[in-house]
Amino acid sequence: MRIPLEDNFTDILGKAQRGLRVSDSELASKAALDIETVQRLRAGDFENATAGRLAAALGLNARALVDIGEKIWQPRDVALDGLAMFNTPFDDMTVNAYVVWDAEAREAAAFDTGSDCGPMLQLLEKEKLTLKFIFLTHTHGDHVFDIDRLRTKTEAPAYVSRREPLEGAEAIDEGARFHLGKLTIETRLTWGHSRGGMTYVVRGLTQPVAIVGDAIFAGSMGGGMVSYADALRTNREQILTLPDETILCPGHGPMTTVGEEKKHNPFFAE
Repeated sequence: MRIPLEDNFTDILGKAQRGLRVSDSELASKAALDIETVQRLRAGDFENATAGRLAAALGLNARALVDIGEKIWQPRDVALDGLAMFNTPFDDMTVNAYVVWDAEAREAAAFDTGSDCGPMLQLLEKEKLTLKFIFLTHTHGDHVFDIDRLRTKTEAPAYVSRREPLEGAEAIDEGARFHLGKLTIETRLTWGHSRGGMTYVVRGLTQPVAIVGDAIFAGSMGGGMVSYADALRTNREQILTLPDETILCPGHGPMTTVGEEKKHNPFFAE
């Protein structure tokens, strides 16, 4: 089953508005609209022209926002040998975790756990893979819920950003490098949604892969819960400078690519 986009147009507008700390009345004034019109759209009553004006007032790409509002864009399906996605329920949402492996060495790395690492363990057994590393994109509960079980079952060490420590995980800095058979894994600090948000760039498969956590979603981003400005900046500098064919593996919603997000993400499309 295709995973839907994590955010709709109201979510995107809300994240931008909260990030910029703009009230409804201020937004209405900036967009030259009456506040009732703004509030109707924010409540889900989509209308192209209004959405476009609000996007411009919030520094978003109007065309990309309208495409999401009209439900005419979805990233193309992604499939890559050596990459598996796990989508598990957590309260009223779902959360993603990933396993990447080198087919010759039969060595694997896990990225986050989701709410249930059981499917990960099944894959490792089926493919006869040895889990060498557990990497955490950040420490929000939905992403690390099953970390103790995964560590116990596999005896693999866990790693997390030094800026966001977690008991039982070794602290690492941006720029750290790991080897997984012939694959390399590089850490990049992509904070703003969380204080220690970390992106892991994997090279050596037939396409580069970046596990981005909640830094970027297909068509959106996690939001600047710590710093909206730094979330935008680090995403642009550390993720969207990767090659267009780089597969992006977000913490929620479907996988996408750098090229898709540069064209279709309202926060980043030019």
